[in-house]
Amino acid sequence: MIGIFSQIYDRVLRWSRHRHAPYYLAGVSFAESSFFPVPPDVMLASMTLANPDRAWWYALLTTLSSVVGGLVGYLIGALFFELAASYMSYLGYETAYQTVHQWFTQWGFWIVFVAGFSPIPYKLFTIAAGAMHMALLPFVAASLIARGARFFLVAGLLYLGGEKFETHLRRYIDWLGWLVVVLAVVGYFIFW
Repeated sequence: MIGIFSQIYDRVLRWSRHRHAPYYLAGVSFAESSFFPVPPDVMLASMTLANPDRAWWYALLTTLSSVVGGLVGYLIGALFFELAASYMSYLGYETAYQTVHQWFTQWGFWIVFVAGFSPIPYKLFTIAAGAMHMALLPFVAASLIARGARFFLVAGLLYLGGEKFETHLRRYIDWLGWLVVVLAVVGYFIFW
C-alpha cells in the first residue's frame, strides 16, 4: 500500500513518453478547468522529465488548454448554471461554491488569479465567474497569468532540476504522495 504513489508515478511517466502524450496533456488540462477533478501538473511534470527540451512547449500547451477549458467552465456557469449547480452539489461543492460567490463579490480578478495558481479546484471559479457574469477580459487575463505562472513554474523547476530532481522525487514520491493526501484531508476539514 505504501508504494502506490511510486506505481502511479511510473505509469504516468510511461504515458508521458507516448507519442500522443501532448494530446493527453491538453485534454486533461482542458477538462480540469471546467469539470474534470484531476490536475494536469503530474502529467506536465513527468512529460518535462521525459523530454526536457520540450518543457516550455508543454507548459504553454497546458496553459492555453487550461484557459480554453476555463472558458468552457465560464460558459457552463453563464448558460447552464442550474445544471452546473446540481453537478457541484453532487460532487459536494455546494458550500464551497457559496464561499466562492462571496469571494467574487469582494475580490473579482484577484480571486480568479489566486484560484488559477493554487491547488484550489479551479473549476469552481470558472463556473462561478460565468454564473456571476464576471467581465470576460479580466477573467481571461487572470486565467492566463495565473495558469501560466503555475505551469511554467512546474516545467521550469523540473527542467532545471532534471535527472537529479527526478532521482530525489523517485526516492520520496510515496512519502510526498501520502503527505499531500493528509494535507488535503486536513484542508478539507479546515475549509468546511
